[in-house]
Amino acid sequence: MFEQTFKNIDDILHKDAGCGSELDYVEQTSWVLFLKYLDDLERDRATSAELTGKTYTPIIDKEYQWNTWAAPKLADGNGSTKLTTRIDHNALTGDDLLDFVNGKLFPYLKKFKLSAENADTIEYKIGEIFSELKNRIQSGYNLREVINRIDELRFRTHAEKHEMSHLYEDKIKNMGNAGRNGGEYYTPRPLITTIVKVVDPKIGDKIYDGAVGSAGFLCEAFDYLKSGKELSSKEWETLQKKTFYGKEKKSLAYIIGIMNMILHGVEAPNIIHTNTLAESLADIQEKDRYNVVLANPPFGGKERAEVQQNFPIKTGETASLFLQHFIKILKAGGKAGVVIKNTFLSNTDNASIALRKELLQNCNLHTVLDLPGGTFTGAGVKTVVLFFEKGKPPQKVWFYSLNPGRNLGKTNPLNEKDLAEFVELQKTFGDSENSWTVNVKDIDQSTFDLSVKNPNTPEADPLRQPQEILEEMRALDKEAEEVMESIAKLIV
Repeated sequence: MFEQTFKNIDDILHKDAGCGSELDYVEQTSWVLFLKYLDDLERDRATSAELTGKTYTPIIDKEYQWNTWAAPKLADGNGSTKLTTRIDHNALTGDDLLDFVNGKLFPYLKKFKLSAENADTIEYKIGEIFSELKNRIQSGYNLREVINRIDELRFRTHAEKHEMSHLYEDKIKNMGNAGRNGGEYYTPRPLITTIVKVVDPKIGDKIYDGAVGSAGFLCEAFDYLKSGKELSSKEWETLQKKTFYGKEKKSLAYIIGIMNMILHGVEAPNIIHTNTLAESLADIQEKDRYNVVLANPPFGGKERAEVQQNFPIKTGETASLFLQHFIKILKAGGKAGVVIKNTFLSNTDNASIALRKELLQNCNLHTVLDLPGGTFTGAGVKTVVLFFEKGKPPQKVWFYSLNPGRNLGKTNPLNEKDLAEFVELQKTFGDSENSWTVNVKDIDQSTFDLSVKNPNTPEADPLRQPQEILEEMRALDKEAEEVMESIAKLIV
């Protein structure tokens, strides 16, 4: 049912003049979905309070509650006060609905950001979300249809939330082909799962992603920590409130990240809407540090000169600035799994050399996972994953070059089976056709070059001499002439 509902909503938004792409569909679905989730959350809290004899005070005032403006229900018609699941035909629609949403609802919800006790509360998230977006649906009749469809959804049981989270992930994945840099919000889930397995966070760790995007790493870490074990109430509270932290610069990604974590089961995600790189590294103190960093920072971006001043190693390359941030913000002994362009391993600019030196002298860069082209659908770049711990430098670096035996792409994506050998071998840093170890003392101490060079793969043919190429061209030209002469004779 959920899948068909999402499809129907996309069909409605496709017809609306205010929504031009999959990104718009996700954004607009998200804010309506969030308000429906909030209504179900409030009802669950009210029920829990009633069972314990307490009084529950709703977060949202009566006029702005879902069942008042969005989906007022009809009575059953038999003199009972019980309500049906059918929406009252007098519910707001058309211009009246748009006027209420744009002129009253959004301004009311924005105010929560100022009145909330702190940034960790659901109240603050409400205010932040509705300060960062606007209703793009231009037809009040289309908005009415979307609301009616979303009202059919339920967030009350674990199974419902689980199914919804998977469908929402699918929508995020589809954004990768929607333009406007949609792909930067999505890292393939099999890769995230593998990175989390290798880093192996524990309950009690503080886990951080400073380029959180759609929060895929934090969601997967949450699933990893709660799966296969019976959690105590204290452990559950730790996971809910003191484990997952993120920062995101872009408004749409921030909203999607919040919604994604909520659907996975984190009620008030600790995600802050801010530019991580605008923070000076010199200001990071011990209390600000984390046990685990999991991230895929944006690559290819360029940061302004004033942002670069926040970092000891000056560079305009966004990913290199993020890497400095991650190293600095890790606690001593903290663990990280970070995706970065593979050119970082061999670039000869001063910043790249200095960063590689940092990873080899002040961190334990123990594993480099080399990924094939096509891993990131629509992004024609090759990437690697750096696994490191902050502190004692390594004596060896273990490399694994992933070879799935096929070309990866949209119709043939990466899967967990592709990465199974890597996960198994990484436990012991075992050698294979695809893996090898490099002694740090053998690495060039002036460039700290970490290029992926599999000693088990034959070297490519050396470049041919110009004379050899010219001779081959003349031979091909002569062959072409002979073919054309033969064709001419046949025509005659």
